[in-house]
Amino acid sequence: MRAAPTILHLDMDAFFAAAEQASKPSLRGKPVVVGGLGPRGVVATASYEARRFGVHSAMPMAQARRLAPNAAYLVPRFAFYRAISGQVMELLGRLSPLVEPLSLDEAFVDLEAGGVADDSAGAREAGERLRREILAVTGLTGSVGLAGSKMLAKIASEEAKPDGLVLIEPGTERELLGQRSVRIIPGIGPATGEHLRRAGITTVAEVVEAGEDELVRLLGRAHGGSLYRMALGHDDRPVVAERDAKSVSVEDTFDVDLLDRLRIRLEVERLAERCVARLRSSGHSGRTIVLKVRRYDFSTLTRSETLRGPTDDPVVVREAAARLLDLVDTTGGVRLLGVGVSGLADYTQEDLFAQAEAGAARAGSGAGEGVAGAEELAAAVPAVPVVPEATERRWAAGHDVRHAVYGPGWVQGSGVGRVTVRFEEPGSAPGRVRTFPVDDPELEPSDPLPLVPGGATGAAAWPA
Repeated sequence: MRAAPTILHLDMDAFFAAAEQASKPSLRGKPVVVGGLGPRGVVATASYEARRFGVHSAMPMAQARRLAPNAAYLVPRFAFYRAISGQVMELLGRLSPLVEPLSLDEAFVDLEAGGVADDSAGAREAGERLRREILAVTGLTGSVGLAGSKMLAKIASEEAKPDGLVLIEPGTERELLGQRSVRIIPGIGPATGEHLRRAGITTVAEVVEAGEDELVRLLGRAHGGSLYRMALGHDDRPVVAERDAKSVSVEDTFDVDLLDRLRIRLEVERLAERCVARLRSSGHSGRTIVLKVRRYDFSTLTRSETLRGPTDDPVVVREAAARLLDLVDTTGGVRLLGVGVSGLADYTQEDLFAQAEAGAARAGSGAGEGVAGAEELAAAVPAVPVVPEATERRWAAGHDVRHAVYGPGWVQGSGVGRVTVRFEEPGSAPGRVRTFPVDDPELEPSDPLPLVPGGATGAAAWPA
């Protein structure tokens, strides 16, 4: 615990939704919900206007629609959010070499390591300057917490929301935390909170009163001891500049349970290919292949296989994932599939390619069930009609487009062979809406436009 509040926690306000409102003039000041729009989609972020109706992150999208039927429901644009996040992280890097990103919109900063603050006044000045710079560069707002520990800095940023700054002076922790719910302490989720409630412990003060021995009895030595120290305000975790990735994974939730075994296998192969693409883009290889299957009854199974050495070969990962699928009973249907690679390294063991060739030979000879190629599986999947390419164009709600005549806009909705587009730009007035056939040759997907006219980010700088 530091003697000065020189650990800063930044949390951007309703980040995904705020970015959408900033880029779409017609949505400013209106309820916006970002997330998966399918029957099993969940809310990623809700604007503060939508939160007034009770919508919140991790809520099923169907429930959100019932609570706020007139909100704008948009599919996430992660490349867009990553670009904005990059701008924010660059500003944080100017404060200190010790920046610990937690997500696209959240990070810790060690102000003392950057030499920008060693007391409360300096920390507050740095925090206020950061908020002004974020607004100037991105047009978005962020909330800042300042304290002598990471736990308290995060609590302070929650208190600061939205668009504020809260500084917790060292020495005031016990008074601040006492009557708060135990859920305010990091690591205390719903299950642990309920376990403590049954023991008569609901506030942080009651955690302290119970004592370390009782908490260890209830939760185990590691968890109980950690909870007691944090309840006292003791948190010596340092800000870590580089957080090594432990795994790379991808998963898909399906609108309708998958029943056909061949279709399930095809989806696993596709996920394996996507996982390897992500693995390679991060500059890693991995030794352990993991398959995740959530069945029709919400039971979740994981299976793993550890290879002789790290690989980033899509054939090896695909075949390992298929072998793991053979170990799982999918009777009744599958609602979610995931493929991951862990045990990451920054090199590849070349002799694993021999394993891939051996696996291909086994499949080709018919020895055992083998692993069919994606093309063979695609041909074997029944009841999947071949659709002419012209009708396959899909327009995700909220994504950017450009029309040869009307210019830039975004998809407001689509269906029954039509797509509705609102033509407006970040710096314009709310635009007009027009509807086109989904295969209109003059309508094309587009890169996002910059949020701040005249800012450092131009259209060409945004990734597709």
